[in-house]
Amino acid sequence: MIVAVIGAGQCSKEVARVAESVGRELARRGAALVCGGLGGVMEAACRGAKSEGGLTIGILPGFSRGEANPYVDIPVVTGLGEARNVIVVRTSQAVIAVDGEYGTLSEIAYALKLGIPVVGLSTWQLAQEGRLVSAIVEAATPVEAVDKALELAGR
Repeated sequence: MIVAVIGAGQCSKEVARVAESVGRELARRGAALVCGGLGGVMEAACRGAKSEGGLTIGILPGFSRGEANPYVDIPVVTGLGEARNVIVVRTSQAVIAVDGEYGTLSEIAYALKLGIPVVGLSTWQLAQEGRLVSAIVEAATPVEAVDKALELAGR
């Protein structure tokens, strides 16, 4: 199982703690983690996964594996900039969005368009015609997010 953890490249200490917990829990469950490979949420999630012996994959926007955070096991150099977001999503069987900025929103949109389940922890909400839509499955804790992501990915 490969689960994407998405979120901003810069984040608060609290958001980083949440992302790190998500990474730890994914590794405990034997899931590989894929992300954009940079800092913030991505680095925190990878750090958590590595602390439990998990496998981490970073889909990098630039031209050098040296831009990967130090917790990425497999750096994938794309040279695609933000367009690499679709590769992050396509590589996964489920996505966990932790907080996030517009790049995170693009990954959420790609996942939903491709039929890949998205679980959110304090992330974007979506509305259509002024009404909230429930496309993003909400979770209250990192453990609940991983439970839901793995369950949805298994379908």
